[in-house]
Amino acid sequence: MKRKTQKTAYLFLFPSLMGTAVFVLIPFVDVIRRSFLKAVGNTFVGLANYKDVLANQAFQEAVRNTARFLGVCLPLLLAVSFGTALMLYRLPAAKAFFQTVFLLPMAVPVASLVVFWKIIFHGNGFLNEILAIFWIQGKEWMSTDAAFGILVFSYIWKNLGYDIVLWIAALSGIGEEQYEAARVSGAGPWECFRYITLPQMKPGLVMIGVLSFVNAFRVFREAYLIAGDYPHESIYMLQHLFNNWFTKLDIQKMSAGAVMMAAAVSLFLCLLERWNEKQPADEDNRT
Repeated sequence: MKRKTQKTAYLFLFPSLMGTAVFVLIPFVDVIRRSFLKAVGNTFVGLANYKDVLANQAFQEAVRNTARFLGVCLPLLLAVSFGTALMLYRLPAAKAFFQTVFLLPMAVPVASLVVFWKIIFHGNGFLNEILAIFWIQGKEWMSTDAAFGILVFSYIWKNLGYDIVLWIAALSGIGEEQYEAARVSGAGPWECFRYITLPQMKPGLVMIGVLSFVNAFRVFREAYLIAGDYPHESIYMLQHLFNNWFTKLDIQKMSAGAVMMAAAVSLFLCLLERWNEKQPADEDNRT
């Protein structure tokens, strides 16, 4: 009976697995193959493409900017969304209303969002008009270092509500009886938060962190539509570089860069998953 159930499950999974293999896995295997070849003539060049990419100044700058963006956005988004979720979780009457408010940015089309940012941050935009009232000289904000801050704000504003809903779902999985037992034992709010809430948020932190990490790469749409192929150097990221290589049909560099990026992301996700699995084991050893 068990074998029959497993067979039925695999039959249901088969169309999805075939689609993933045909449209994702097989093309990526071909990308790996092309990363060791010359684009013209298909001559095997070994690691030469990887060396060219690593020595490329645009690639180095794009990696720095992407790492900086992720290093700033992810901790900030996770901290702000978790704090907001804690506040809303203790206000059940207002929770549904604020969840809807925070989720509204996700419903805004990217094109509309870009127009909105241009109205505000353009050289003749709304922000400069306000500054002119106070005799402050405005500037073309997306052509200065301020572009990075604008992009960070755009990412957090758009993804905050999504993460809040996920955090509230994770908080709802903690039984209220645990808090009641802790209060009876004399634990205060901080002790309840530290010893009950935080330890049980680790699986939720991993899931929400991974989803936020993936969503961070989608912010390229806003940066591209606002500033084009070659934006200010502070927001020139890997997505811009790959897009420019694609338009120039620089297949060998694009393939090598894609393989290295996939390897780095896979390593990060594996380390995160290992950390998530290691925590309960450590706690079991201590007990």
